[in-house]
Amino acid sequence: MNILIINGANINFLGIREKAVYGNKSYEDLLKMIEEKAGATGDRVEVFQSNHEGAIIDRIQDAYSDGTEGIIINPGAYTHYSYAIRDALASVDMPKIEIHISDISTREEFRHVSVTAEVCDEQIKGLGLEGYLTAIDHIRELKK
Repeated sequence: MNILIINGANINFLGIREKAVYGNKSYEDLLKMIEEKAGATGDRVEVFQSNHEGAIIDRIQDAYSDGTEGIIINPGAYTHYSYAIRDALASVDMPKIEIHISDISTREEFRHVSVTAEVCDEQIKGLGLEGYLTAIDHIRELKK
């Protein structure tokens, strides 16, 4: 399966920012975990990260025609207000899972609302970096 993982704003700063919330593992550690999982499942997994909303939208739109079969997205703070990313996700007809490292429903009130979740098949939150591995398993099930 061809899976696209999109990481939004500040996800590249894992291991640097708010360690009490996001842990000590780095973004490179996350990439290695994903690579190992892809090797175990035999999937082709591309990871894309951007701090720029338009770049994320462009990558979602590219997924429409580049052979991507499922999207896992951690929009970061864009989760809570980016109707543009929401609309881009709604435009592509494939399984989509929204992921969050922390449990956004237990954090600051503004984080409780996700404008992107309603156009995804599932939301995974609060499992740490392992949530990405769970999301890969779930997206594979959705594709069956």
